[in-house]
Amino acid sequence: MEMDKNLVREVIAKRVAQEFHDGYVVNLGIGLPTLVANYVGDMDVIFQSENGCIGVGPAPEKGKEDPYLVNAGGGFITAAKGAMFFDSAYSFGIIRGGHVDATVLGALEVDEKGNLANWMIPGKKVPGMGGAMDLVIGAKHVIVAMEHTSNGAVKILKECKLPLTAVGVVNLIITEKAVFEVTDKGLVLKEITPYSSLEDIRATTAADFIVADDLKK
Repeated sequence: MEMDKNLVREVIAKRVAQEFHDGYVVNLGIGLPTLVANYVGDMDVIFQSENGCIGVGPAPEKGKEDPYLVNAGGGFITAAKGAMFFDSAYSFGIIRGGHVDATVLGALEVDEKGNLANWMIPGKKVPGMGGAMDLVIGAKHVIVAMEHTSNGAVKILKECKLPLTAVGVVNLIITEKAVFEVTDKGLVLKEITPYSSLEDIRATTAADFIVADDLKK
């Protein structure tokens, strides 16, 4: 089933939000992951942005953006009640100190061993790896939130081909088609969205994976 781009992003963001619990401190990467803050509902989740804010709220309404409130990617944010602002050293002290319960990142590639490539395509100019290298090591749970393919190219591989951000760090992969858990035995397909099928996932996933006995829709 062909999905609208906005629906793809919404499906992924809504599913990621289900991974959180009250009291979680969560860091959202730039791009698609920032949408997750819009779908936590009444859950008591504290969002952190590595450029120096803890207590990030949902995206502001159009026309009500505050130029002084932005996330690490330069996108406009709101500040929830009780939010705090600080410098980068303090922010990365939170991350490196193991105080982030989960981080949600996009990916260029991820493989069946939980290796992550999300910062560089050879030959293209990039600003650098940024906070991702700290987040994937410092956070207790690493969730990759991404589209299943990119212009038809497979993104879930047996082995990443692009330069790695980190080795063996990914715990969960959530796409508009499926949810995979990274385990010692390899990838386990836990869920299929209504917009896909097992046959479709096999055709668009280059990694080997095990189908969970209690596979959910």
